[in-house]
Amino acid sequence: MYNNLIYLLTVILLLTMGSVPEQPRLHGLSAILLFGAKGILFSLTARHFFRRARNEAESYLGIEQRLIILAIIFLAMDVFLLEGRHYLAKLPLARQVPTIADLAGVLVFFAYLSLVWLAGLDAYRRTFARAISAPAFIKANLKINLAILLPWLLLSIVTDLARVAPFPKVQKFIASPWGEPALVFFSLAGLVFFLPLAIIRLWGCTPLPSGAIRQRIEAFCRKEKLRFADILSWPLFEGRMLTAGVMGISSRFRYLLVTPALVRSTTPEELEAVMAHELGHVKYYHLQLYLFLFLGFALLAQAGSAPLMFILLSSEYFYRLIELSGASPDTVLAATGSTLLFAVTIIYFRFIFGFFMRNFERQADLYASAATGAAPLIMVFEKLALMGGNIRDLPSWHHFGLGQRIEFLQRSEEQPGLAEKHHRKVYLALILYTVALLAGGLALWRLPADLAGAQPPAGFIEVLIQKKIREQPQNGLWRQVLGDLRYSLGREKEAIAAYEQALHLEPVEAETLNNLAWLLLTAEDPALRDPKRALWLAGQAAKQKRAPHILDTLATAHWATGSREEAVRHEEEALAGAKTDKDYYRGQIARFGSGTYSRTTRFPGPGQRKEEKQRGGT
Repeated sequence: MYNNLIYLLTVILLLTMGSVPEQPRLHGLSAILLFGAKGILFSLTARHFFRRARNEAESYLGIEQRLIILAIIFLAMDVFLLEGRHYLAKLPLARQVPTIADLAGVLVFFAYLSLVWLAGLDAYRRTFARAISAPAFIKANLKINLAILLPWLLLSIVTDLARVAPFPKVQKFIASPWGEPALVFFSLAGLVFFLPLAIIRLWGCTPLPSGAIRQRIEAFCRKEKLRFADILSWPLFEGRMLTAGVMGISSRFRYLLVTPALVRSTTPEELEAVMAHELGHVKYYHLQLYLFLFLGFALLAQAGSAPLMFILLSSEYFYRLIELSGASPDTVLAATGSTLLFAVTIIYFRFIFGFFMRNFERQADLYASAATGAAPLIMVFEKLALMGGNIRDLPSWHHFGLGQRIEFLQRSEEQPGLAEKHHRKVYLALILYTVALLAGGLALWRLPADLAGAQPPAGFIEVLIQKKIREQPQNGLWRQVLGDLRYSLGREKEAIAAYEQALHLEPVEAETLNNLAWLLLTAEDPALRDPKRALWLAGQAAKQKRAPHILDTLATAHWATGSREEAVRHEEEALAGAKTDKDYYRGQIARFGSGTYSRTTRFPGPGQRKEEKQRGGT
């Protein structure tokens, strides 16, 4: 279940990163045929691996996990190679409510998982000695995963509906810097209290029947001063799984869950020890701490994504990958970004979240040992190991292995101070985690604006423009924009080449004529300056468009070629037509009247120009 949490988080990142392609590279029929062929290949691969599975739990679970990772890879191919988001975005209302398209993508992933479960059903029956039908097996697995998915789904729907709500005040609030985080926070707060109600209905839980077992659990809870809403029978995998759980932070929405198989397989003392373990999670506030750890991951993903993208976009390897793949830059960016975030997710949950989970479980074990003695819980673990397919020594990243838990409980009875030492270790780790989280948040807040994602790196912008040039080779606008970008970066010779190409396609485009003329007048490299050609280019631009910034370029060209009177006349016309930056034009008139142009005359750089003086733009 915990592995599936990581996988579903990865799938959501895959589906929500990047933009929706306007036009897919593959025709719809070709994409459908490739998608179908991939599904058949995936099913055959799953069946091949499960046929080779040994009748051991470790073998079955290992194959299942590897195939789920393969399913994520296949889904990534659907998203990035087949550009599946283009087709998902065509679903009814998907443009207005993006969660519809994302949910459809998740359902595609569930289809891959269903192929895994179908292929592994026989191996599951042999390994765990359980008779279960294919529909029941798939349904049980889907219910577990849907419960994991439910918080994201509800939060996403609430956020989407708030964005399209026909209330101006709501729209203004959502658009504010704190609007969406506040909405998510309050929605999450509501989910914390009411989500258990939805999950127990999804799982088909029913109240544990009255009798000696229920009475004993209730008496134990009263003794431990723990309040709850109900004790429920949890029919996981048709009730054949041996497990228990606790759900809900608030006592009014807190439920104790126990599967029928666990009730049948344990003595009253052993069942009481299991429930004591679950109550330990409540007593040590583990449910609240899990929420805190999830929020920590959300902060990490949200705040760290922009610097991560900046580092990626600043890497030469990224641009080589675009060149080698032939895919669109935004597709490559989304794919590589998803891969990096997947790695971050794995690292966080397996090593940070997993560390706390293992040690929280150990705290709950110690609570049960103190409440009922270690022997009953140890006996339960031995039964779980035997009935689960001899999994005593099977390692677990989130619970410790059953053998490890048994050995620790035995040592804690022999060494009374071991339990207190473990609790101190957990508290110290939580303090260090909180400090690291605050320090990381402060460091990201203090990052420069460009590194924090305010501006995309120029290299990526240039790659996007080059893509547009390839798609529209006869459109001179993109070459003009490329020239503007290169000029802003100080690559003047390359900017001139781009402007020349643009004029070859559109010889009378006023902005291109003007921008090239200005560059030939103001280039930092004196060898590139050519006032006579600039005068001709500016004159052609002014014939097309008598805008103030074009007239200023024409006036500067007259001044550069010795025609002061013409320069002042055109600059005065520019001043008369200007709505802003009038001081700039007055300064130009004063310059023309007193100064002399030379090849080393300094002009404002492209990053220092006034708004109306900026030529073109990207």
